[in-house]
Amino acid sequence: MMKISLYLRLSALICGSFASTATAAPPAITHLYPAGAQRGTTTEVTAAGTLDATTKVWVSGVGVSAEVAKGKFAVTVAKDATPGTYWLRAHNAEGASALRPFVVGVLPEVTEKEPNDDFKKPHVLNDLAVTINGRLEKSGDVDCFAVPLKKGQTLVASLQANRVLNSPMDGMLQILSADGFVVEENNDFHGLDPQLAFTAKKDGTYIARVYAFPAAPDASIRYFGSDACVYRLTLTTGAFADFALPVREPDAPPQADIWGWNLPKSGKRLLVPKLAPGEAFAALSDPEIANPVPLRVEPHPHFVDVDQRDRLAHKYEAPFSLTARLHAKGLAQRIPLSLKKGQALTLQVESRTLGLAVNPVIEVFDKDEKRVARAEPAKLNGDSVLSFNPPADGAYSIAVSDLYGGGGGARDVFALRVLEAKPDYDLTVAADRFTLTPGTPTTIPVKINRQNEFAKNVEISAEGLPEGVKLEAAKPAKAQAGVLTVSLTAEKPWSGSFRLIGTIKGEPKYQRTARFALTESDDTTADLWLTVTAPPKK
Repeated sequence: MMKISLYLRLSALICGSFASTATAAPPAITHLYPAGAQRGTTTEVTAAGTLDATTKVWVSGVGVSAEVAKGKFAVTVAKDATPGTYWLRAHNAEGASALRPFVVGVLPEVTEKEPNDDFKKPHVLNDLAVTINGRLEKSGDVDCFAVPLKKGQTLVASLQANRVLNSPMDGMLQILSADGFVVEENNDFHGLDPQLAFTAKKDGTYIARVYAFPAAPDASIRYFGSDACVYRLTLTTGAFADFALPVREPDAPPQADIWGWNLPKSGKRLLVPKLAPGEAFAALSDPEIANPVPLRVEPHPHFVDVDQRDRLAHKYEAPFSLTARLHAKGLAQRIPLSLKKGQALTLQVESRTLGLAVNPVIEVFDKDEKRVARAEPAKLNGDSVLSFNPPADGAYSIAVSDLYGGGGGARDVFALRVLEAKPDYDLTVAADRFTLTPGTPTTIPVKINRQNEFAKNVEISAEGLPEGVKLEAAKPAKAQAGVLTVSLTAEKPWSGSFRLIGTIKGEPKYQRTARFALTESDDTTADLWLTVTAPPKK
């Protein structure tokens, strides 16, 4: 019996080794650790999931590349790579994994050292500007980091976990004195991720402590942890950006003022980089600032009045945008404008999307102060959109307030966008990965989301496919179809990224790119994947 048992175990081991090196199924990745790296470095990254010896890695954007070495990813970040979130996808001859986020940072990076559960035995940090790659790997796990501070120094502590990395945790962040007393704490600053700024009242060593509850609440009463609870904790006494405000100056390139902590007293103003086609947000970064910050770039007039100096000095006409602040708790910010009957508008207020504090409510009042329209966030930590068609010519006002009566803080800032509701469209797909074999086509339904009675015929083409992979669009059953089905065929095996592009004949301004809504975050991607597998053996 012992010989038979040994034989079976050896057979299983040999078969398992063969399976790990043979291409049998598409790779799968649940999370990456560490989930980021500093510019100008090469980092060894563990990809949790299933990989084989033929696995390769595709990375979105420019300046980041990855190779598979000994079952791990070697991720190389160029010195001039733009800070922010990139997306990694593992693939082989059978298919591809879902996209996983990987963050490129500015500061030096270290990996958490265990054991560090006890604040009396923390991971000691000597650098006051660092990003820590950590993980709450089991139930009850707590991570503590010791930081020396001088009286008057402000330490910014910012945790990336659920919102950026899709970690299944609701993080808590505390600053403790050396003897264990909580002197500052935060929860849910950016969605479920905490952030705080603490100013030391005396010299000493302080402890940054991280722990978590499950992002999806359950009946447990202990601190939450799992192998997937990966995080990035930035600790710095240097400059840290909170948000950006656009600057409109005649005869000058687009610039933005940066607001945050530990910035120069004269402030910090950055140039706004040119956007790629179809992009609405610019990522502003600077070597002297610990983090990038997003800024929406508008194609129409944009006014800034966070100090309530010029609010009534402008004559607002759609389309326009206004960045403003709620100056007191429970107070609504009013914006007057004159409208005509039938002038269909779309009103959008962004704050939570930008990482700011307002949970926006939009109200429209007529000249008699009668409320004629209202909208509030459709979900927790969401922003608001309101479609409004004036019932009569006249004077109106748009009121923006906080759903929970907030206001009065430096971060109670919002951006109001008043847009003409013109006919338009966008494209979405229900999947981001597709597989076919030579001689057997695969079909992709592309949904045309028509807005404001958009009635033009949309044509679909592909960008990034090689010769030998052909796309054909089926003729829609009716004009102005809501769905167009495209068919892909191939002559030989291939694997790669591609995009689906919508166009209107003779009107280049209507070019749109199909996007897929990522299932584990609020992000979308235009980078689809096609795998053409080898034909089955006869």
